[in-house]
Amino acid sequence: MKIRSNRVNTSSQGFTLMELTVVLVIIGLLLGGLLVPLSTQRDIDYSKATDKSLADIREALIGFAVINGRLPCPADPTIASGVANAGVEATLPVGSTTPVSCNCTSASSATVSGVAMYGAAGTAACKATVASTDSVGGVLPWATLGLLETDAWGNRYTYEISSFFGRGIDSAQLFGCSGSLPTTPPASAAFALCTPGSINILAAAGGTALNTAGTVPLVVVSHGKSPVGAYTTQGTRIAGAVNDEAENADDNATFVSNTLIDDRVIWIPATQLMTRMIASGRLP
Repeated sequence: MKIRSNRVNTSSQGFTLMELTVVLVIIGLLLGGLLVPLSTQRDIDYSKATDKSLADIREALIGFAVINGRLPCPADPTIASGVANAGVEATLPVGSTTPVSCNCTSASSATVSGVAMYGAAGTAACKATVASTDSVGGVLPWATLGLLETDAWGNRYTYEISSFFGRGIDSAQLFGCSGSLPTTPPASAAFALCTPGSINILAAAGGTALNTAGTVPLVVVSHGKSPVGAYTTQGTRIAGAVNDEAENADDNATFVSNTLIDDRVIWIPATQLMTRMIASGRLP
């Protein structure tokens, strides 16, 4: 009589530890190969969405100028989303409810001939004189323009304008023109055909200007995937900007646009803005 053995061939019970390790490594490599293209595609999609938003911003700014005879002032970058005046252009002196002839006088980050434009002192300085190099900065007034608050990466757009282009329209208006004013000063615009811009766009910090036709009236910046220098929706600035990116985050009238940084920079040349103003009847 044959006696059956109850032993089981353990070699067929499953994977060994070494085999499992190899399988996990292979799975990891496959997933890694998939994740990299997905991440790249997301960056491409975000860049395209932001470029579309910047194109909309360009048209909205020109449209605002055509309707109002001036460019909108920047919004206070430190006001968090959902709080009163978030995204609204700052046009009032601190503590006042009455607009003044120099519109950009409130919580915008600005100086006029070296004088901070806050409160009565800033308002007086702005009314008295504005130099051709003065500019006003903050974030894009998205609520005033009816646009999205942030770029595709969730941060606000930096926005700077030449002071002459954001002033109100009145008989005492200064146009900043070198030499003589137009024979008939504009009655429906804050600026004239001879009004200079004050913002320079450089190929690199300290480098040559891209706007060789002259300084420009405005600039808008998306700080991109690496958002150093941008303001968040909570009203705080993201620190860490260096080199060319630092030039786009130092609150002055000089900006950099090149492919070495991920900042996306647009500007409107004075000739383009003037052409649209003439076509609308706002100028000359």
